[in-house]
Amino acid sequence: MTNLPLTPQLLGYPRDARLLILNIDDVGFCLSANESAVETILNGSATSCTIMLPPACSGHACRLMNENPQISHGIHLTLISEHEALRWGPLSPLEEVPSLVDKDGYFPLEGGREQLLARAKLGVIEREFRAQIEKGFSLGLHPAQLDSHCNTHDARVDIFEMTIRLAQEYGLGMRVHEGGMIGELKARGLPVVDHPDVDSYRIPLSNRARTYLRMLHELPAGLSEWAIHCARGTHELRVIDPTWAVRAADYRFFNSKECRQAIQIEGIQLVTYAALQPFWKK
Repeated sequence: MTNLPLTPQLLGYPRDARLLILNIDDVGFCLSANESAVETILNGSATSCTIMLPPACSGHACRLMNENPQISHGIHLTLISEHEALRWGPLSPLEEVPSLVDKDGYFPLEGGREQLLARAKLGVIEREFRAQIEKGFSLGLHPAQLDSHCNTHDARVDIFEMTIRLAQEYGLGMRVHEGGMIGELKARGLPVVDHPDVDSYRIPLSNRARTYLRMLHELPAGLSEWAIHCARGTHELRVIDPTWAVRAADYRFFNSKECRQAIQIEGIQLVTYAALQPFWKK
């Protein structure tokens, strides 16, 4: 992927150290996701979470972060509203961002992602991204990183470059997904993961715990990130999210004794974007 030094060396670890960020995505979309994230970070193996600001439950998520300031967190930039039972829209006035919404004023469903990316102007996306970042700060967040819901922040080159500028302007680290982007940012002297990130939605539900244990055993040297989705399978979650079983399975595994023991036995160092954040500040 790149001949540049692995990120652990930049952070003061040996070159062969295996570092892992276990970040819980989608905090803020419902109460179960919020409460489960806090539980999994404080009592389980997750290291951090990223918060969606447009959903109605984001205020509750921000309050939990303020009550638990030791929890490392970031902002989950959001342009997609994929749950039919619970929709959300932009924080910007609708008349300023018409290309981001459907006829009802909501962000599009996940099936409309490509059409959104094809029509939305960069300036409009930046306006909404800024609105979400600023709302996070106004609600007392102290974010360490930016990433995005459904991977929109690096889905186009111009959006990717704009989000890099925002990350540096606000002094936040940033998630990248693919090898080419990782190498590009490393060449600019910006620390990122050393390997493409793992999205837990791509892990089969069948034998999921066994798969995760194998992945921990095979974790390569360098900094890796897993985007996980932990939420107890409450009635609320089941009503909102047809894929609730994925979140419930993540919740069980990352709160399990087996997970904690595997991380310890493998000598894996759990870290957060707070370690990278100082290098992103202008």
